Amino acid sequence: MNAALLEVRGLGRRFGGVRALEGLSFAVGRGGITALVGPNGAGKTTCFSIIAGAVPPSAGTVWLDGAEITGLAPEQVCRRGIARTFQLVRPMRDLSVLENAMIGAFSWTPSVRQARAAAEEALALVGLADKAAAATTELTLPDRKMLEMARALSTRPKLLLLDEVMAGLRPAEADRLVGVLHVLAAQGLTILLVEHVMRIVMQAAARVIVLHHGALIADGTPEQVVHDPAVIESYLGTAHA
Repeated sequence: MNAALLEVRGLGRRFGGVRALEGLSFAVGRGGITALVGPNGAGKTTCFSIIAGAVPPSAGTVWLDGAEITGLAPEQVCRRGIARTFQLVRPMRDLSVLENAMIGAFSWTPSVRQARAAAEEALALVGLADKAAAATTELTLPDRKMLEMARALSTRPKLLLLDEVMAGLRPAEADRLVGVLHVLAAQGLTILLVEHVMRIVMQAAARVIVLHHGALIADGTPEQVVHDPAVIESYLGTAHA
């Protein structure tokens, strides 16, 4: 039996003549927070898009729970247990906070009652229970980020992909979100996080995977990665050496 929850094997993706990913392989075990980092254009979002089924790979395969999911449509990947958030959050303005969160639950149930219960649970996890009846236009940016997470959580994922969820947040707001991630991880959720701010990476993740030009250049603890010469040269710069 395969111990890894997620595996990408020899993943490649080209857009015309541009190589976004080349021979990328890594595995993510069950539980905990793993960060996927690298400079702009390193292939992080492309990797997420392939895992989530939004973009097909040019080469390689994606496996979840020992079963191949390469080429499945996004809704099929979601039903298998992968949920994804996006850097630019766009809640449905005509729906309440609760109704937005319910959308994710309809991936696994047609029951409005079950969807409501799942959404209420997800909103409580991210600290938005008291704003369930509010319009999304009343939410601050941090709360909209939390709503995006709640909608993903209501799909009942095994793996949560977070694409720059901290972008645009002040340090105190980012710290609040990191606290939520630690609670979710402690409950058994596996989180794969794309993040640029190394302070957040060091605070949130137990493991860091570093990409550069579509290839893996480092994989280890945050402390190991920030002292890796290849990472310093390609991403962090000498100020972090």
